[in-house]
Amino acid sequence: MSSMTDIVFLLLIFFMLTSTLVTTNALDLVLPKAKGKTDSNKSISVSINKDLQFFIDKKLVDETNLEQELLTAIGTQENKAIVLRAEEGVPIEKAVSVLDLANRNQIKVVLAVRPK
Repeated sequence: MSSMTDIVFLLLIFFMLTSTLVTTNALDLVLPKAKGKTDSNKSISVSINKDLQFFIDKKLVDETNLEQELLTAIGTQENKAIVLRAEEGVPIEKAVSVLDLANRNQIKVVLAVRPK
């Protein structure tokens, strides 16, 4: 029985040590809990691919007309929000231009990232 507890103890120490080495590259945040209901509004996504083409909900949009098309797509929604998806390799200036556009029009932006 004593040898069995030694083995279990060694396994416990092994898993405790290896679990500390496997950490994600994210901040350890305690997020607040919400008591309200979730919004059922359809989210509008703005996507930028590595060819620097802009899309609003899978619809190809010229960069110069992006603001007008986005305002048309949002319409008269009360809580204006978009999801920004930029493909890997897109220059940061393109994503920042969409953030500036949203800031000018008081639109909330959610950045979508793919976990590693």
